[in-house]
Amino acid sequence: MSRTDLIQLPLLIEPKQKRHVRSQFGALCFRFKNGKIEFLLITSRRTKRWILPKGWPENKMTPGESAANEAFEEAGVTGEHDERPIGIYCYNKKVEPGEILPCIVTIFSLKVQNILSNYPEKLERKRKWFTRENAAKSVAEPELAMLIKCFDAS
Repeated sequence: MSRTDLIQLPLLIEPKQKRHVRSQFGALCFRFKNGKIEFLLITSRRTKRWILPKGWPENKMTPGESAANEAFEEAGVTGEHDERPIGIYCYNKKVEPGEILPCIVTIFSLKVQNILSNYPEKLERKRKWFTRENAAKSVAEPELAMLIKCFDAS
């Protein structure tokens, strides 16, 4: 599958919600083990779904730095991040019962160099390395699955 095969699914936003769309930055954390690429996913706090580390923009940080900071806080990894986004995906964030915020997540790659045993959200999340195929199958968002399937680390 090539990048030209990617199809962005429409983000369904009610007319009254258009001003409520939020932006987040996320890190596609990867490494090479035995010559094969692996991707690091973490669990969400509430639903325990497999997701990428992601969060709100941070003051005085570039988007790529914000994504790398989320990877440190949520997954306990550091490494070399790219300042060029590799793609976007959309999801609906449940913030309170009955309240949903549409979010657009811009993804930056992060080649993991250090895996920390202690990090800020260690007690709130699990982390796990996945093969490309299993990572794509484990995330709920179709656009994110396609980004994982098509990611070129070179």
